[in-house]
Amino acid sequence: MKRRDFLRASAAAAGSSFLGVGGLAAQAPLPRMSPSDEVRVGVIGVGSRGRHMMRQFLRVPGVTISALCDVYRPRLAQGREITGEATPIFEDYRRMLDEARDLDAMIVATPLSFHAEHMVASLDRGLHVYGEKAMGYTVEDCRAIVRAAKESGRRFQTGLQYRYAPWYRQAIERIRKGEIGEVTHVYGYWHRNYNWRRPVPDPSLERLINWRLYREYSGGLMAELGSHQIDVANWIFGEVPEQVVGSGAVTFYHDGRETFDNVQAIFRYPGGGTHVFSSIIGNHKVGYQVNIYGTGGSVELTLEDGVFYYEPARANSAVPQQLIEGGVHTTASLSTRGDMPYRGAGLPIEVPEEEAGDPTFLA
Repeated sequence: MKRRDFLRASAAAAGSSFLGVGGLAAQAPLPRMSPSDEVRVGVIGVGSRGRHMMRQFLRVPGVTISALCDVYRPRLAQGREITGEATPIFEDYRRMLDEARDLDAMIVATPLSFHAEHMVASLDRGLHVYGEKAMGYTVEDCRAIVRAAKESGRRFQTGLQYRYAPWYRQAIERIRKGEIGEVTHVYGYWHRNYNWRRPVPDPSLERLINWRLYREYSGGLMAELGSHQIDVANWIFGEVPEQVVGSGAVTFYHDGRETFDNVQAIFRYPGGGTHVFSSIIGNHKVGYQVNIYGTGGSVELTLEDGVFYYEPARANSAVPQQLIEGGVHTTASLSTRGDMPYRGAGLPIEVPEEEAGDPTFLA
Protein backbone atom coordinates (compact mmCIF):
# COMPACT_ATOMS: atom_id res chain seq x y z
CA MET A 1 0.00 0.00 0.00
CA LYS A 2 1.50 3.34 -1.00
CA ARG A 3 1.64 6.08 1.63
CA ARG A 4 -0.29 8.41 -0.66
CA ASP A 5 -3.09 5.83 -0.86
CA PHE A 6 -2.90 5.50 2.93
CA LEU A 7 -3.46 9.24 3.16
CA ARG A 8 -6.34 9.16 0.70
CA ALA A 9 -7.94 6.43 2.78
CA SER A 10 -7.41 8.46 5.93
CA ALA A 11 -9.59 11.23 4.50
CA ALA A 12 -12.64 8.99 4.68
CA ALA A 13 -14.60 8.76 7.90
CA ALA A 14 -14.63 5.00 7.63
CA GLY A 15 -12.83 2.45 5.53
CA SER A 16 -11.97 -1.18 5.29
CA SER A 17 -9.08 -2.44 7.39
CA PHE A 18 -5.62 -2.74 5.91
CA LEU A 19 -2.63 -4.22 7.63
CA GLY A 20 0.43 -3.05 5.72
CA VAL A 21 3.16 -5.57 4.91
CA GLY A 22 2.08 -9.16 5.34
CA GLY A 23 -1.36 -8.14 6.58
CA LEU A 24 -4.90 -8.04 5.26
CA ALA A 25 -5.85 -6.94 1.77
CA ALA A 26 -8.13 -3.94 1.47
CA GLN A 27 -11.80 -4.91 1.32
CA ALA A 28 -13.03 -1.95 -0.74
CA PRO A 29 -11.70 0.55 -3.33
CA LEU A 30 -9.71 3.41 -1.88
CA PRO A 31 -11.67 6.68 -1.73
CA ARG A 32 -10.35 9.54 -3.85
CA MET A 33 -9.46 12.91 -2.37
CA SER A 34 -10.77 16.08 -3.92
CA PRO A 35 -8.43 19.10 -3.98
CA SER A 36 -10.32 20.58 -1.03
CA ASP A 37 -9.95 17.54 1.20
CA GLU A 38 -7.56 17.78 4.11
CA VAL A 39 -5.94 14.95 6.05
CA ARG A 40 -5.11 16.02 9.60
CA VAL A 41 -2.24 13.99 10.99
CA GLY A 42 -0.91 13.76 14.54
CA VAL A 43 2.58 12.61 15.47
CA ILE A 44 3.61 10.64 18.55
CA GLY A 45 7.39 10.71 18.70
CA VAL A 46 8.98 13.84 17.22
CA GLY A 47 12.57 12.58 17.18
CA SER A 48 14.76 12.39 14.10
CA ARG A 49 12.68 9.70 12.41
CA GLY A 50 9.38 11.33 13.35
CA ARG A 51 10.50 14.66 11.88
CA HIS A 52 11.70 12.96 8.71
CA MET A 53 8.28 11.33 8.35
CA MET A 54 6.60 14.71 8.91
CA ARG A 55 8.57 16.25 6.04
CA GLN A 56 7.63 13.38 3.73
CA PHE A 57 3.93 13.47 4.66
CA LEU A 58 3.82 17.24 4.12
CA ARG A 59 4.94 16.73 0.52
CA VAL A 60 1.56 15.09 -0.17
CA PRO A 61 -1.09 17.66 -1.17
CA GLY A 62 -3.85 18.07 1.40
CA VAL A 63 -1.87 16.86 4.41
CA THR A 64 -1.42 18.96 7.54
CA ILE A 65 0.38 18.05 10.75
CA SER A 66 -2.19 19.10 13.33
CA ALA A 67 -0.72 17.92 16.66
CA LEU A 68 2.65 16.89 18.06
CA CYS A 69 3.43 14.73 21.08
CA ASP A 70 6.75 13.88 22.71
CA VAL A 71 7.91 13.40 26.30
CA TYR A 72 11.08 15.41 25.57
CA ARG A 73 10.16 19.10 25.15
CA PRO A 74 13.09 20.11 22.90
CA ARG A 75 11.75 17.69 20.29
CA LEU A 76 8.44 19.56 20.25
CA ALA A 77 10.24 22.81 19.49
CA GLN A 78 12.11 21.07 16.66
CA GLY A 79 8.82 19.73 15.32
CA ARG A 80 7.30 23.20 15.31
CA GLU A 81 10.19 24.38 13.15
CA ILE A 82 8.61 22.18 10.46
CA THR A 83 4.91 22.79 11.11
CA GLY A 84 4.77 26.27 12.64
CA GLU A 85 4.44 27.71 16.12
CA ALA A 86 0.67 27.37 16.17
CA THR A 87 0.74 23.56 16.07
CA PRO A 88 -0.70 22.17 19.34
CA ILE A 89 1.88 20.26 21.39
CA PHE A 90 1.44 17.59 24.05
CA GLU A 91 3.72 15.67 26.39
CA ASP A 92 1.16 12.94 27.08
CA TYR A 93 -0.29 11.03 24.12
CA ARG A 94 -3.49 10.29 26.07
CA ARG A 95 -4.19 13.99 26.44
CA MET A 96 -3.44 14.46 22.76
CA LEU A 97 -5.97 11.77 21.81
CA ASP A 98 -8.56 13.33 24.12
CA GLU A 99 -8.12 16.94 23.05
CA ALA A 100 -7.08 16.82 19.38
CA ARG A 101 -10.49 15.64 18.22
CA ASP A 102 -10.11 16.66 14.58
CA LEU A 103 -7.33 14.21 13.74
CA ASP A 104 -7.76 11.70 10.91
CA ALA A 105 -4.53 9.73 11.21
CA MET A 106 -1.50 9.21 13.43
CA ILE A 107 2.21 8.72 12.80
CA VAL A 108 3.82 6.66 15.56
CA ALA A 109 7.62 7.01 15.63
CA THR A 110 8.40 6.25 19.26
CA PRO A 111 10.87 3.70 20.70
CA LEU A 112 9.97 0.12 19.82
CA SER A 113 8.83 -0.89 23.30
CA PHE A 114 6.06 1.77 23.14
CA HIS A 115 4.74 0.94 19.67
CA ALA A 116 1.88 -1.29 20.76
CA GLU A 117 0.72 1.13 23.46
CA HIS A 118 0.64 4.12 21.12
CA MET A 119 -0.62 2.32 18.02
CA VAL A 120 -3.42 0.45 19.75
CA ALA A 121 -4.59 3.61 21.55
CA SER A 122 -4.64 5.53 18.26
CA LEU A 123 -6.56 2.78 16.46
CA ASP A 124 -9.02 2.51 19.35
CA ARG A 125 -9.54 6.26 19.07
CA GLY A 126 -10.66 5.69 15.47
CA LEU A 127 -7.52 6.97 13.72
CA HIS A 128 -5.73 5.46 10.77
CA VAL A 129 -2.15 4.68 11.82
CA TYR A 130 1.21 4.73 10.10
CA GLY A 131 3.52 2.90 12.50
CA GLU A 132 7.28 2.80 12.21
CA LYS A 133 8.96 -0.59 11.99
CA ALA A 134 9.36 -2.94 13.68
CA MET A 135 5.64 -3.35 14.32
CA GLY A 136 5.95 -4.37 17.98
CA TYR A 137 8.49 -5.22 20.65
CA THR A 138 7.02 -8.69 21.30
CA VAL A 139 4.88 -11.16 19.39
CA GLU A 140 1.96 -10.33 21.66
CA ASP A 141 2.46 -6.63 20.93
CA CYS A 142 2.15 -7.38 17.22
CA ARG A 143 -0.97 -9.47 17.77
CA ALA A 144 -2.53 -6.66 19.82
CA ILE A 145 -1.93 -4.18 16.98
CA VAL A 146 -3.45 -6.59 14.44
CA ARG A 147 -6.52 -7.08 16.64
CA ALA A 148 -6.92 -3.33 17.13
CA ALA A 149 -6.68 -2.66 13.39
CA LYS A 150 -9.27 -5.33 12.61
CA GLU A 151 -11.68 -4.24 15.33
CA SER A 152 -11.37 -0.52 14.57
CA GLY A 153 -11.84 -0.83 10.82
CA ARG A 154 -9.02 1.72 10.42
CA ARG A 155 -6.07 1.42 8.10
CA PHE A 156 -2.66 0.46 9.41
CA GLN A 157 0.69 0.47 7.63
CA THR A 158 4.14 -0.55 8.87
CA GLY A 159 7.10 1.55 7.77
CA LEU A 160 9.12 -0.93 5.70
CA GLN A 161 9.67 1.52 2.88
CA TYR A 162 11.91 -0.53 0.62
CA ARG A 163 8.81 -2.47 -0.42
CA TYR A 164 8.05 0.64 -2.48
CA ALA A 165 11.48 1.51 -3.89
CA PRO A 166 11.13 1.20 -7.70
CA TRP A 167 14.43 -0.68 -8.11
CA TYR A 168 13.36 -3.22 -5.46
CA ARG A 169 9.94 -3.71 -7.02
CA GLN A 170 11.42 -4.13 -10.50
CA ALA A 171 14.01 -6.60 -9.21
CA ILE A 172 11.40 -8.75 -7.47
CA GLU A 173 9.18 -8.74 -10.58
CA ARG A 174 12.06 -9.87 -12.76
CA ILE A 175 13.16 -12.50 -10.24
CA ARG A 176 9.64 -13.94 -10.18
CA LYS A 177 9.70 -14.19 -13.96
CA GLY A 178 12.74 -16.47 -13.61
CA GLU A 179 15.45 -14.08 -14.79
CA ILE A 180 18.05 -15.45 -12.35
CA GLY A 181 16.66 -18.96 -12.10
CA GLU A 182 15.60 -20.45 -8.79
CA VAL A 183 16.51 -18.21 -5.84
CA THR A 184 18.20 -20.22 -3.12
CA HIS A 185 20.00 -17.67 -0.92
CA VAL A 186 19.65 -14.07 0.21
CA TYR A 187 22.54 -12.36 2.00
CA GLY A 188 21.66 -9.15 3.82
CA TYR A 189 24.15 -6.70 5.28
CA TRP A 190 23.99 -3.45 7.15
CA HIS A 191 27.50 -2.49 8.23
CA ARG A 192 28.37 0.93 9.65
CA ASN A 193 31.34 2.56 11.31
CA TYR A 194 29.21 4.45 13.78
CA ASN A 195 28.64 3.74 17.46
CA TRP A 196 24.84 4.33 17.34
CA ARG A 197 25.19 6.65 20.35
CA ARG A 198 23.76 10.18 20.39
CA PRO A 199 25.00 13.06 22.52
CA VAL A 200 23.17 13.52 25.82
CA PRO A 201 22.92 16.98 27.43
CA ASP A 202 22.29 15.50 30.89
CA PRO A 203 23.08 11.97 32.22
CA SER A 204 19.49 11.62 33.40
CA LEU A 205 18.41 11.62 29.72
CA GLU A 206 20.71 8.76 28.69
CA ARG A 207 18.04 6.08 28.30
CA LEU A 208 15.53 8.49 26.80
CA ILE A 209 17.85 9.64 24.03
CA ASN A 210 19.92 6.48 23.54
CA TRP A 211 17.02 4.05 23.91
CA ARG A 212 18.31 1.84 21.07
CA LEU A 213 21.22 0.78 23.28
CA TYR A 214 19.03 -0.68 26.04
CA ARG A 215 17.03 -3.91 25.97
CA GLU A 216 14.17 -2.40 27.95
CA TYR A 217 13.27 -0.32 24.89
CA SER A 218 14.98 -1.81 21.85
CA GLY A 219 15.42 -5.01 19.89
CA GLY A 220 18.87 -3.81 18.85
CA LEU A 221 20.37 -4.17 15.41
CA MET A 222 18.11 -7.04 14.36
CA ALA A 223 14.95 -5.00 14.96
CA GLU A 224 16.13 -1.51 14.05
CA LEU A 225 18.18 -2.40 10.96
CA GLY A 226 17.72 -6.09 10.15
CA SER A 227 13.94 -5.82 9.92
CA HIS A 228 14.40 -4.31 6.44
CA GLN A 229 16.49 -7.17 5.04
CA ILE A 230 14.36 -9.80 6.78
CA ASP A 231 11.27 -8.31 5.18
CA VAL A 232 12.92 -8.31 1.75
CA ALA A 233 13.97 -11.96 2.15
CA ASN A 234 10.40 -12.88 3.15
CA TRP A 235 9.16 -10.99 0.09
CA ILE A 236 11.55 -12.81 -2.23
CA PHE A 237 10.81 -16.30 -0.89
CA GLY A 238 7.10 -15.59 -0.47
CA GLU A 239 7.04 -17.09 3.01
CA VAL A 240 8.35 -16.57 6.52
CA PRO A 241 11.27 -18.51 8.04
CA GLU A 242 10.65 -21.56 10.17
CA GLN A 243 14.09 -21.75 11.82
CA VAL A 244 16.72 -19.24 12.85
CA VAL A 245 20.06 -19.42 14.60
CA GLY A 246 21.95 -16.29 15.53
CA SER A 247 24.61 -14.75 17.69
CA GLY A 248 25.78 -11.32 18.75
CA ALA A 249 28.18 -9.54 21.05
CA VAL A 250 29.48 -6.21 22.26
CA THR A 251 32.80 -6.15 20.42
CA PHE A 252 33.56 -2.55 19.48
CA TYR A 253 31.91 -0.28 22.04
CA HIS A 254 32.31 -1.27 25.68
CA ASP A 255 30.39 1.74 26.95
CA GLY A 256 27.61 0.27 29.08
CA ARG A 257 25.24 -0.54 26.24
CA GLU A 258 23.05 -3.63 26.54
CA THR A 259 22.18 -4.32 22.90
CA PHE A 260 24.88 -5.89 20.75
CA ASP A 261 27.08 -3.86 18.41
CA ASN A 262 27.25 -6.78 15.95
CA VAL A 263 24.79 -9.56 15.12
CA GLN A 264 24.72 -12.46 12.68
CA ALA A 265 21.77 -14.76 11.91
CA ILE A 266 20.80 -17.55 9.52
CA PHE A 267 17.12 -17.98 8.62
CA ARG A 268 15.80 -21.19 7.02
CA TYR A 269 12.60 -21.12 4.98
CA PRO A 270 10.07 -23.94 4.49
CA GLY A 271 10.72 -24.02 0.75
CA GLY A 272 14.46 -24.54 1.25
CA GLY A 273 15.65 -20.94 0.93
CA THR A 274 18.23 -19.42 3.25
CA HIS A 275 18.73 -15.84 4.40
CA VAL A 276 22.03 -14.87 6.03
CA PHE A 277 22.07 -11.49 7.79
CA SER A 278 24.95 -9.54 9.31
CA SER A 279 25.01 -6.14 10.97
CA ILE A 280 28.05 -4.55 12.56
CA ILE A 281 28.64 -0.95 13.58
CA GLY A 282 32.42 -0.97 13.78
CA ASN A 283 33.31 -1.23 10.08
CA HIS A 284 31.64 0.26 7.02
CA LYS A 285 33.27 -1.78 4.21
CA VAL A 286 30.14 -3.63 3.06
CA GLY A 287 27.57 -0.96 3.92
CA TYR A 288 23.93 -1.78 3.15
CA GLN A 289 23.32 -4.57 0.67
CA VAL A 290 20.85 -7.29 -0.17
CA ASN A 291 22.48 -9.91 -2.41
CA ILE A 292 20.06 -12.38 -4.00
CA TYR A 293 21.53 -15.58 -5.44
CA GLY A 294 19.76 -17.77 -7.99
CA THR A 295 20.79 -20.72 -10.11
CA GLY A 296 21.20 -18.49 -13.16
CA GLY A 297 22.35 -15.18 -11.73
CA SER A 298 22.27 -12.76 -8.84
CA VAL A 299 21.03 -9.32 -7.90
CA GLU A 300 22.70 -6.74 -5.69
CA LEU A 301 20.34 -4.19 -4.14
CA THR A 302 21.49 -1.15 -2.17
CA LEU A 303 19.79 1.85 -0.60
CA GLU A 304 19.95 3.66 -3.94
CA ASP A 305 20.10 1.20 -6.82
CA GLY A 306 20.30 -2.38 -8.02
CA VAL A 307 22.34 -4.45 -10.47
CA PHE A 308 21.72 -7.84 -12.14
CA TYR A 309 24.59 -10.27 -12.74
CA TYR A 310 24.35 -13.48 -14.74
CA GLU A 311 26.15 -16.77 -14.26
CA PRO A 312 28.31 -18.07 -17.13
CA ALA A 313 27.13 -21.18 -18.92
CA ARG A 314 28.00 -24.30 -16.96
CA ALA A 315 30.53 -26.70 -18.40
CA ASN A 316 29.51 -30.33 -18.91
CA SER A 317 30.32 -32.08 -15.65
CA ALA A 318 30.58 -35.56 -17.20
CA VAL A 319 34.01 -37.15 -16.54
CA PRO A 320 35.88 -37.85 -19.80
CA GLN A 321 36.40 -41.56 -20.48
CA GLN A 322 40.18 -41.12 -20.80
CA LEU A 323 40.36 -39.83 -17.20
CA ILE A 324 38.40 -42.81 -15.96
CA GLU A 325 40.76 -45.18 -17.76
CA GLY A 326 44.11 -43.48 -17.23
CA GLY A 327 43.65 -41.10 -14.31
CA VAL A 328 45.34 -37.73 -14.04
CA HIS A 329 48.32 -36.36 -12.07
CA THR A 330 47.54 -33.29 -9.91
CA THR A 331 49.44 -31.01 -7.57
CA ALA A 332 48.51 -29.68 -4.14
CA SER A 333 47.97 -26.19 -5.58
CA LEU A 334 44.48 -24.97 -6.47
CA SER A 335 44.05 -22.67 -9.41
CA THR A 336 42.23 -19.48 -8.43
CA ARG A 337 40.94 -18.93 -11.94
CA GLY A 338 37.16 -18.68 -11.78
CA ASP A 339 37.00 -18.45 -7.99
CA MET A 340 38.10 -14.86 -7.51
CA PRO A 341 35.34 -12.33 -6.68
CA TYR A 342 33.58 -11.08 -9.79
CA ARG A 343 34.48 -7.44 -10.42
CA GLY A 344 33.05 -6.94 -13.86
CA ALA A 345 30.06 -4.92 -14.94
CA GLY A 346 26.51 -5.99 -14.34
CA LEU A 347 23.26 -4.64 -15.76
CA PRO A 348 21.97 -1.78 -13.58
CA ILE A 349 18.25 -1.58 -12.86
CA GLU A 350 16.92 1.46 -14.69
CA VAL A 351 14.41 3.60 -12.82
CA PRO A 352 12.52 6.54 -14.38
CA GLU A 353 13.84 9.83 -13.05
CA GLU A 354 10.46 10.80 -11.61
CA GLU A 355 10.43 7.59 -9.52
CA ALA A 356 13.94 7.98 -8.12
CA GLY A 357 14.36 9.34 -4.63
CA ASP A 358 13.73 8.56 -1.00
CA PRO A 359 11.67 5.34 -0.65
CA THR A 360 10.12 6.82 2.49
CA PHE A 361 8.25 9.29 0.27
CA LEU A 362 7.72 6.82 -2.56
CA ALA A 363 5.93 4.51 -0.13
